[in-house]
Amino acid sequence: MTRPTMTPDDLDRRILTALVANARTSFAEIGAAVGLSAPAVKRRVDRMRETGVITGFTTVVTPAALGWRTEAYVEVYCDGAAPPRRLAEVVRDHPEIVAAMTVTGGADALLHIRAGDIGHFEEVLERIRTEPFIRKTVSQVVLSHLITTSPEAGATNSG
Repeated sequence: MTRPTMTPDDLDRRILTALVANARTSFAEIGAAVGLSAPAVKRRVDRMRETGVITGFTTVVTPAALGWRTEAYVEVYCDGAAPPRRLAEVVRDHPEIVAAMTVTGGADALLHIRAGDIGHFEEVLERIRTEPFIRKTVSQVVLSHLITTSPEAGATNSG
């Protein structure tokens, strides 16, 4: 079954902006800001969920609160052309990999890894390197976040 499609209009975009800033904002608060009633905002949010414009709501947690104090980005280089689905299988086996994507350029994929400390990061990297089709990895350890309000930094824009 395919989802119906929609193109968000200006009011939808304003509602989305409010939800991105703080997903816990009430429909009444959003309605007051955009000039709609709470039920009208709810209908629009429901429609955007049904059509896949909104795919979910989430909680952003400071990684250090969960013991993840080391963060790195790892370029992965494969022998031959490793299919993206095979790379996806590998990354699902490592809970420390919080994001992964195929990329253009020399590397085949880019992994975002969070670990408890450098030793833990090294252990994760060694597990990744045991995959027979991975030729090499190049790592960049994050020293600090320059945009501290980004979700990658474990923060939200709502303060």
